[in-house]
Amino acid sequence: MSHRVLIPIDLEAPAALPAGAVAHRLAGDTMGTTWSVQLLAPPALTTAAIADAIQAQLQRVIDEMSTWSSQSIISRFNRAEAGSWHTLPPAFFTVLDAALTMAADSEGAFDPTVGPLVDLWGFGAGSVAADRLSLPHPERLAAVRQRCGWQRIVLDREQRRVLQAGGVSLDFSGIAKGYAVDLVAQALHELGCASWLVEIGGELAGQGLKADGQPWWVALERPPHDTAPGMVVALHGLSVATSGDYRRYVDHQGQRYAHTIDPRSGAPVRQALASVTVLHRQCMVADALATVLTVLGEEAGMAFARQRGIAALFISAQPQGYRETMTPALAAMLE
Repeated sequence: MSHRVLIPIDLEAPAALPAGAVAHRLAGDTMGTTWSVQLLAPPALTTAAIADAIQAQLQRVIDEMSTWSSQSIISRFNRAEAGSWHTLPPAFFTVLDAALTMAADSEGAFDPTVGPLVDLWGFGAGSVAADRLSLPHPERLAAVRQRCGWQRIVLDREQRRVLQAGGVSLDFSGIAKGYAVDLVAQALHELGCASWLVEIGGELAGQGLKADGQPWWVALERPPHDTAPGMVVALHGLSVATSGDYRRYVDHQGQRYAHTIDPRSGAPVRQALASVTVLHRQCMVADALATVLTVLGEEAGMAFARQRGIAALFISAQPQGYRETMTPALAAMLE
């Protein structure tokens, strides 16, 4: 099958590789998923040093932002007393600040307090969606919705602290994985690497050229059984994130309830979109935007993306198969 090619625009030319650059491949498990890194490093840099730098950043995200860990900063905040202020480390502050900015810009289509609703519908930490056979009772759903709402978060940006108003639960699952990709990429840059491809749970960031002079070619994710020609992107100075309704879901009485919760209704997204892919310089932003556009749906999501110059691919399920729609920013990258 032929592929369509996407080339980044308005980016600096890749830096020259250091003399004698050595190729490395590393992989492992993190945050309930897998990670992999390919890179070209200065010859003096050992594999062990690279692995330590990567693991330090991954552990940083887990220690601060994992709701799976009872001792993480986010878990301790979620069970803290009402009226308590919490000083935030730089990484946590960066993600919370970005999450609240995205929530305001999307008018609540992105919401970092949606965690209790995610748990209620069977997509939270420790739940197994495929085993869930019943939907939440309307009264229970209404009660949980009362605990949510990004406007309840009081962030003191000058002092870098956040107020626990009482019963507020933060959940960074729609943004933290992308931020982890950014952290690993920054760590590789600080080690003196000029070329890398970082992947965590299907979200990627690429920089520079491989030893053969080619960029890091990455195929954009598509739904299963989609027979349309694929797209590959030269991932230099760019990140890519995809949100798809085929990953986690609940089947109930012949209906599929996707893992993405619409914070505005308190229920899983129910529309024809099968997946949304976003390209952005920051993987954290691409991660959050993929969620926003999925929640908004194709029509409103396309309008949102066009207004902001976002490079995005919408794939919707139709009776005859799949239909794709590109934003102008993505179409401009087609070679």
